Amino acid sequence: MFNFITKRPLWINVLFALFLLFLLVFVFLASLSFLTRHNKKLKIPSVAGKTLNEATRMLSQQGFEVEIQDSVYVDTLAPLIVTRQFPEAESEVKINRTVYLTVNRAVAPMISMPRLMGSFRNAIAILKQFGLKLGDTTYRPDFAKNSILSQLYNGKEIRPGTKVPMGSTISLVLGSGVSNTNLIVPDLFGKTFEAALDQMQAMGVGLLKVVDPGVSDTMNAYIYRQNPERLSDDGKVNRIRPGQLIDVWLSAEPKHKADTTSDSPITPQ
Repeated sequence: MFNFITKRPLWINVLFALFLLFLLVFVFLASLSFLTRHNKKLKIPSVAGKTLNEATRMLSQQGFEVEIQDSVYVDTLAPLIVTRQFPEAESEVKINRTVYLTVNRAVAPMISMPRLMGSFRNAIAILKQFGLKLGDTTYRPDFAKNSILSQLYNGKEIRPGTKVPMGSTISLVLGSGVSNTNLIVPDLFGKTFEAALDQMQAMGVGLLKVVDPGVSDTMNAYIYRQNPERLSDDGKVNRIRPGQLIDVWLSAEPKHKADTTSDSPITPQ
């Protein structure tokens, strides 16, 4: 079977083997360009603004691989819309190149509600930073004009740290300053702080509490002193304006009018 090899001189067989090796290398190199489509380049179409399904179909039909690289959330865009692509549109690349897409999330991510403090302008900047929208702005009398008094979500007070969807609308209650309206100072003696707070908020008057030692539940603590009092030293009715404050002193147990002087130290809050 191998007579054609063994009957020939060794040097001829060596030359023949070298020739075959050269031929195989030549054929491989010649076919490599065809197999890899070395000179075949395509322009990547623009798929920004298209749905993920549309973008994937368009790119796949033109010979590109598709992979989702990242996701963002833009509440003004429909879910699963392509926002960015890499390489960019009109780039010339080899066929079978992978195109990486960034798409808009289908569900808004949950974020922690920030604490909106200080000025109205500062609150707007914080809302924008956290991807939240500014809703209605209302005012109530308060000595700190245009300061943030309350933050509302769906009409209810929302505490900092509460989880809300990104893009949610947050309404703000701002201080309107001290009103020119004169109100009679009410007598708050014996009321719980919670009841007095509701009454004063309806009048637009704030309460500044001073808490006795031993008070663990401020809202259910009892008022035994206030400043200003309902009546002045000469018996006249005191007046107050919406936006001003009344100082109140709180104790754990209700006190009698004659027992409103406390020698124990007090802690302002």
